[in-house]
Amino acid sequence: ERAIARHEVREIEQRHTVDGPRQDVAVDEEDDVVIIYNRVPKTASTSFTNIAYDLCAKNKYHVLHINTTKNNPVMSLQDQVRFVKNVTSWKEMKPGFYHGHVSYLDFAKFGVKKKPIYINVIRDPIERLVSYYYFLRFGDDYRPGLRRRKQGDKKTFDECVAAGGSDCAPEKLWLQIPFFCGHSSECWNVGSRWALEQAKYNLINEYFLVGVTEELEDFIMLLEAALPRFFRGATELYRTGKKSHLRKTTEKKLPTKETIAKLQQSEIWKMENEFYEFALEQFQFVRAHAVREKDGELYILAQNFFYEKIYPKSN
Repeated sequence: ERAIARHEVREIEQRHTVDGPRQDVAVDEEDDVVIIYNRVPKTASTSFTNIAYDLCAKNKYHVLHINTTKNNPVMSLQDQVRFVKNVTSWKEMKPGFYHGHVSYLDFAKFGVKKKPIYINVIRDPIERLVSYYYFLRFGDDYRPGLRRRKQGDKKTFDECVAAGGSDCAPEKLWLQIPFFCGHSSECWNVGSRWALEQAKYNLINEYFLVGVTEELEDFIMLLEAALPRFFRGATELYRTGKKSHLRKTTEKKLPTKETIAKLQQSEIWKMENEFYEFALEQFQFVRAHAVREKDGELYILAQNFFYEKIYPKSN
């Protein structure tokens, strides 16, 4: 991925050298759009980004993967500046869809007037942790030949929790809150009430739409209706695509009720679950005001507002 990225940058630099600087390249208002999907691990993020890759040529936009060293979700201050500059001024890559495991970054802090559109998907916190636990040991059906970090460890999630293992500790649940909270130090202090409230604030005020893994198709449907420039055809592709967009972790064993109950005693789970329930309620509210159900199928509402009493009257 790095080699490909370097190759693409060299190509752009060569075009600049041959054609001269292109600072005056105009970007149409409709195309001057950037979406950032700062994907949380093991929330069906690969399934969703595969749809973006499948649609980008047809819908004429660029998809760029943000690959950070060791998947570190916190960027250095200098990388934050570089990233903001890239996203806002890289005209050749607009319209653009950026995705990667990076925590929320407030573009307004850098003096940006037109901020990107943030979207995301989150998941039931225990289900997400279980999926990640087995993913590190057995991988998934997306890249089955890739050796994973914990490969060879046959201990089940239940056995890990019973033994008080570090990979299944309640602290490992603390991920979705900091991803939405951002790059402040307090966001990554496990169990911080301030981080939870900041994550809620950002979800409501800085994110265009946040879906949930369990209702991914509805999330895609709403995006297609609201942002057709990027997602035209996404719902049909998700439903009927020849290749499955669902990435499945192999060898996953569902935890017992006892294991779940033990994790739910943790204050960390209570906070992560509070954030998940908050996001779910908001998503269901948005969906309820955007669709109608008929014969078990959801349909997007047509435009339901119009203008009247327009003055002064034209001759």
